[in-house]
Amino acid sequence: MSLSPENVKQVAHLARLELADDQVGPIAEKLSNILAMVDQLSGANTQGVTPMAHPLDMHQRLRPDAVSEPDRREAFQAIAPEVDNGLYLVPKVIE
Repeated sequence: MSLSPENVKQVAHLARLELADDQVGPIAEKLSNILAMVDQLSGANTQGVTPMAHPLDMHQRLRPDAVSEPDRREAFQAIAPEVDNGLYLVPKVIE
């Protein structure tokens, strides 16, 4: 698929990009090359290929789920202006 300079100008307008007239030709050529490559990829045979979430078959290494800080909720809530049943009470801001 080949883009005309008018197509590039229209896309630039929609994207709110300002292009000088001398930039339109090279950009049209580069975008046409990208679209040609996408067309080439679209023609690839994908029958029997299972979709995957990630190209690498790896698992994320996670740290052990262990408590590393002491529970200081009581100390923090002791200095709070208003607390009810373990929750901080704040003024209503939406009517």
